[in-house]
Amino acid sequence: MSAYSKSRLQTPWHKLITIPQLLGWLLIFALTKYFMSGADHFLALTKEALGKYFTLRWVLIAHITAGGGALILGPVQFWSRLRTQYVRLHRWLGLAYLLAILVSSVCALILSFTTSYEVNWAYAFSLQVWVAVWIITTVIAYRAALMHQYKLHQEWMVRSYMVSLAFIISGLALKFLLWIDFGSFEDIAPSLFWMGWSVPLFIYQVILSFKPKH
Repeated sequence: MSAYSKSRLQTPWHKLITIPQLLGWLLIFALTKYFMSGADHFLALTKEALGKYFTLRWVLIAHITAGGGALILGPVQFWSRLRTQYVRLHRWLGLAYLLAILVSSVCALILSFTTSYEVNWAYAFSLQVWVAVWIITTVIAYRAALMHQYKLHQEWMVRSYMVSLAFIISGLALKFLLWIDFGSFEDIAPSLFWMGWSVPLFIYQVILSFKPKH
């Protein structure tokens, strides 16, 4: 075994992640737990607790659970030290992230074409587009990895996770606007759902345009 290989194997776990990365992950973990705890009442699995979701209760539970998993797994994909020194682990965690999005997005798609229309058309449509963008960005990222286009893979993974984070971004904005009595849920939710993923993606694209091309 070469000296380089030994140095990689001897790298302590606590040096595979920087302090800012750890703090960022803990923040996302805390926010994910906060939003998921708001759905704890659904676990009663009764008509009273689930309301319009009762007939699709397992779809809802799978969507929430897998979506939370995607939010927590996503940041790990961007830890460069872990990615370069534990390639196999990085790939397995990437597959777990992909599977979480697959389950959550398919369930979200079902909900967006059923129960969402009980809110209004704009609400349902905003969710349908959001889910479509989530699936497409993730599939492109995965395809780029399979084709060994790793720079492209990384860029699309960023986009995929931005769309995942839209749940937290739009969720926080929605809670704040409802708190200040800005409007009703039905009126403001669709616009915030659009904002949650489209604005971050636009900003990311602007940032990429200023990076030197190789």
